[in-house]
Amino acid sequence: MKRSHLFLLSIISGLLFVIAWPTFPFTFCIFFAWVPLLHIAHNVSKVRAFIGYAFLSMLIWNIGTTWWIWNSTDVGSIAAMIANAVLMCIPLWGYFKLKNKSNQFYSSVAFIVYWMLFEWIHLNWQLSWPWLTLGNVFATHPNWVQWYAITGVSGGTLWVLIVNLLLFRLSQQYLEFKKIPLQKLLPVFIVIFLPILISYFSIPTIPNNNNSSNVVIVQPNIDPYQKFESLSTQAQLQRLISLSDSAINNETNLVVWPETALPEPVAQNQLSGVGMYQPVFKFLQQHPSITLLTGVESYVTYGNEKATPTAHAMPNGTYYDAFNSAVALHVGQPNQFYNKSKLVPGVESLPTFLNFMAPVFEQFGGTTGGYGRDTGAVVFSEPDNPYKMAPIICYESIYGGYVADYVRKGANLLTIITNDGWWGNTPGHLQHLNYARLRAIETRKFIARSANTGISAVISPTGQIITSTGYNEPAVIRYNIPTEATTTLYVKWGDWLYKITGLIALLVILYQLYGWLALRLRK
Repeated sequence: MKRSHLFLLSIISGLLFVIAWPTFPFTFCIFFAWVPLLHIAHNVSKVRAFIGYAFLSMLIWNIGTTWWIWNSTDVGSIAAMIANAVLMCIPLWGYFKLKNKSNQFYSSVAFIVYWMLFEWIHLNWQLSWPWLTLGNVFATHPNWVQWYAITGVSGGTLWVLIVNLLLFRLSQQYLEFKKIPLQKLLPVFIVIFLPILISYFSIPTIPNNNNSSNVVIVQPNIDPYQKFESLSTQAQLQRLISLSDSAINNETNLVVWPETALPEPVAQNQLSGVGMYQPVFKFLQQHPSITLLTGVESYVTYGNEKATPTAHAMPNGTYYDAFNSAVALHVGQPNQFYNKSKLVPGVESLPTFLNFMAPVFEQFGGTTGGYGRDTGAVVFSEPDNPYKMAPIICYESIYGGYVADYVRKGANLLTIITNDGWWGNTPGHLQHLNYARLRAIETRKFIARSANTGISAVISPTGQIITSTGYNEPAVIRYNIPTEATTTLYVKWGDWLYKITGLIALLVILYQLYGWLALRLRK
């Protein structure tokens, strides 16, 4: 095959990933997005050549789907997209190295399990960026993947990879024999459409909303780039309080404000006494039956001891941790804090193995020390409040296993507080909204989503957006949200499918190492 043809196949593969991704309407393209790249692997003999073409495909995919990161960090976004494309090439390198030394079935298994092991690692290591996990591609089609309540997004990844391999084999046969036997088409149609059919027949009945408790979700619409220039803290609080008051009634048990709605950093043990935030506590005194869940910039001081790896030293030698926090406030009850645990690499945290690059990250808008973090999920609950709240902060909502941990700890309502305004009115905030629909399916819990500039929404346990606001407008939602007691298999078992395929991948890697060592010893 000519280089120009290989180059074209590489570009086509990358573009198919792009147009399949939310919020483009061509989701079905994901089922053959890998096929051109698999043909390249079949037609080149040198691993360097294949990785070059694979990198181009992966880079197009990253740029075409996450270009909006540029709005918050220019040089950092370029580095992030290149780095992620490089990481995506690692499992493809492993597959190619094995492909020429094994039969078709064995190499196909390796392709699947290597990619799934990569996704599993990318969900859990310090440089985690699972935005392009293959299973996320169905976020705008929740009726296709109701079985995520069993598998999580890993089931979607497995589905995509299997279908691509089957279509690649069919395309090989067509290129060789100029026809495809009907008996070989049938299994492909079954693998594509049976999961969708099963999903449609497994959509549960949504509990009715005639209970006496409702949630008020506030969207203040404050430009994050003008947060302190255009509005004072008092003006921001007044907008939040006014919007809340416009929707609260006698059945309101919970009010949700977005990430960093309380913008001025405050010591966690002093929040109730800080003068600038007294309007918030006055508002709560007027509504004593209500819990307010809000984002807040906070910090904790440790004295002269560096108590955590992320602690910063002040000029006087006192150490402190800064946090992107959520807090639950209720009259007569202690304040409950949760500190964001899943931090955005390079922006909110710096992996320890990249500490030597701290000055570079700082120069281009990143972090040198970053935020502190909690060690795990925390559930907010108050006496006489039916809602046990999962305070999910922004980026954390793309981690299915982490969100499920809130439910394992007793949460019956997922609350997502976010500030997607950093990205502007781009596909970024829409992708983020739609990924939340997958968390609802996996846990079978309602979601109350408060986004500073939009889109705020109520999402049902089947992933349907029941009601939502527009983007870039002050708005408020009041909705009677039932508390759902269902526990899914995914909540019970977590990312079990990733773990199984990861184990298989490790066995394949050991087998490859054994073969390599045996060959070296024979020489």
